Amino acid sequence: MADSERLSAPGCWAACTNFSRTRKGILLFAEIILCLVILICYSASYSYQGYSSLSVVEMILAAIFFIIYMCDLHTKIQFINWPWSDFFRSLIATILYLITSIVVLVHKGNYSKITAGILGLIATALFGYDAFVTFPLRQQRHTAAPTDPADGSV
Repeated sequence: MADSERLSAPGCWAACTNFSRTRKGILLFAEIILCLVILICYSASYSYQGYSSLSVVEMILAAIFFIIYMCDLHTKIQFINWPWSDFFRSLIATILYLITSIVVLVHKGNYSKITAGILGLIATALFGYDAFVTFPLRQQRHTAAPTDPADGSV
């Protein structure tokens, strides 16, 4: 039993590292790190700690999607449409980060609040790019119709 666990570990590690090198893996990892930094900036600003909930929720959702794609669970769990779920997650995050960043930057405050607002605008661009990349209708490829006659004679 221990030998089979030892043999399966490199395959699992290879799957984890292979996904983290893809464009989607890099995007999700960057979203997690950026949400963590924004959370730290909002926590340092005493007057705007209520805005940190957006960073917490988006960081958790990005981590969940990272794990789902990394472990290849999106092919095993079929009752959820993963491309549309990921698209709506990133689209809603784009809109909410844009609104939150504008509200935070309009009010005068300390440097941590201004930094969080600017990083929120960067997060808006990152989540927007993620929504653009993962748009499911954009990913569908259409095949060309055959131009040869159906009966095979020329």
